[in-house]
Amino acid sequence: MLKNAGKWTVLLILTVQVFTACRNVEETAQMSFGQENRQSAEMFSEDTKAEETSAETIPEETVSQESLQEEPASQEPEDEIVTLTISAAGDVSLGKLQIHDYVGTFPEMYDLKGAGYFFESVKPIFEADDMTLVNFEGVLSLSHERVEKTYNIKGDPEYVHILTEGSIEAVSLGNNHRMDYGQQGCDDTVAALEEAGVVYAYDSYVGYYETKGLTVGFVSVNEVYDGAAVEVFLEEGIARLQQEEVDLIIACCHWGNERENYPEEYQTRLGRMCIDWGADLVIGHHPHVLQGIEEYNGRYIVYSLGNFCFGGNKNPSVKDTMIFQQTFTFVNGEKQEDGDIRIIPCYISSVQTRNDYQPTPAGGDEANRIIDLVNTYSEELGLQFDYEGRPAAFE
Repeated sequence: MLKNAGKWTVLLILTVQVFTACRNVEETAQMSFGQENRQSAEMFSEDTKAEETSAETIPEETVSQESLQEEPASQEPEDEIVTLTISAAGDVSLGKLQIHDYVGTFPEMYDLKGAGYFFESVKPIFEADDMTLVNFEGVLSLSHERVEKTYNIKGDPEYVHILTEGSIEAVSLGNNHRMDYGQQGCDDTVAALEEAGVVYAYDSYVGYYETKGLTVGFVSVNEVYDGAAVEVFLEEGIARLQQEEVDLIIACCHWGNERENYPEEYQTRLGRMCIDWGADLVIGHHPHVLQGIEEYNGRYIVYSLGNFCFGGNKNPSVKDTMIFQQTFTFVNGEKQEDGDIRIIPCYISSVQTRNDYQPTPAGGDEANRIIDLVNTYSEELGLQFDYEGRPAAFE
């Protein structure tokens, strides 16, 4: 019995030991597995926090896109360039002398042809420019109170529409026929011009014309009657336009001797003074014939443009005339000194046998002949033109 009891005791002890060993192995495995799970969870939590932090601080795809984009190159604003073409022509008298009867006169042609007839041939030139300026010689009035003088020029106030029909925007009134019918005649002329929208200047009255966002100012004087007294009107008028900061200044001078193709000494002196005072261009008239053109300090003096549409003579012996054009360039509002000029040879009439009061461009050999004459008159002034009417190298 005792011997069997010992065997069972040993077997029981072995069984307990085996069970205990298995239990310890299982607990160890469980502990190891739990530790690995905790480490994986902690690592996952850290990765998640890193991604969340990255998402908060760096917007999606920002880095890659911004790194590929380049800063746009800074661009300078383009210059604003404006060109302004001025056409100038000589004496325009819309009427007739008091000594003329009706036949063959300007009024007869008006009654036959209408307002659009007179500038029909040169209208394409004037329409293509930005401002056309002529010397308006005479009055538009129904007054009969004539000032006693050899020649008085007058037309009907309705003739003012001839100017607008011909695309003429501005006139100089500083001349020796403005007062042919007294103050009433002058007032009637001014009223007609204002009603038609044609700008004007004379003596202390300065003219303004606006186009393309620019302002052209001009002065007009009659040196024929007033002599050196016109210097006050010119200097003060130009100074006033400078103070008002107009973009372009033109001085119109009625001066010189009739039928003389060369300026007298005072013309050249006064023209240069106008430029010294600040004029950008000087336009002359009165001699009824062409005179030369001078460049002075980079600017131009046109000493006489002759007659143009002139009702004061039924058949003048000299029918040559011209249109002077200058194109001014402004860059960002600043005028450039580029000397872009040309002359356009013309006749005062479309026929040579009489004056039909229709200025007409000359062509071919006749145009060259007129340019040759202008070159002859301009030779002593140091300026020459080619057959395109442009300044040429002086030989």
